[in-house]
Amino acid sequence: MRIGILGSGLMGAKLGTIWARAGHDVVFSYARSAQKLEKLAREARGKARAGTPRDAAKDADALLLAVHWSRVDDVLKQAGDLSAKVIVSCSLPMSADDTALVIAHTCSGAEALAQRVPKARVVSAFGTVPSEVLFGVFDARRKVRRPSLVYCGDEARSKKIAARLIRDVGFDPVDAGPLRIARYTEPFTLLIAQLAYEGDEGPELAYRFERF
Repeated sequence: MRIGILGSGLMGAKLGTIWARAGHDVVFSYARSAQKLEKLAREARGKARAGTPRDAAKDADALLLAVHWSRVDDVLKQAGDLSAKVIVSCSLPMSADDTALVIAHTCSGAEALAQRVPKARVVSAFGTVPSEVLFGVFDARRKVRRPSLVYCGDEARSKKIAARLIRDVGFDPVDAGPLRIARYTEPFTLLIAQLAYEGDEGPELAYRFERF
């Protein structure tokens, strides 16, 4: 697939690199410098290149939105027309100082995003794991028991694309239902962050759901 990365920080850089190494055509965009984007593209190898958010969005089969909540409007404006685009978002609606959710309980960041780009198809995914675990999961992707990763959205085709991208990273996709379920998955992310960053065992943490 052609994947545009809107936001090349920790999550965007690592997921973009993994998808390039999995064989996808990746465009990295929206970083502090063009040099950083060029470096990411070189190190990702495969069909990876650097570009603007508009370049990333132009022919993309899917877009990853991975920016701080305070930068969402800016990157969407730079990306241009996103009609019918599949947007996989891991952007958590955090305050400027990252101390609290600014949207919660009766709505979610993913739903607010869908309202901002009503002609796009938004799927919430990848926000529930720390970036530090991504390369480890990718390296272990051929193991029988994979960690889980929840995702949610309102449109079947976009969810199918998100599920494929989740599998390509090495997770077992868990369809949590419609986009409003992000009201539950986004606070769950704060629990994962608490365990990953406040514990003594490091942030390389994933989760797995099992039925008995």
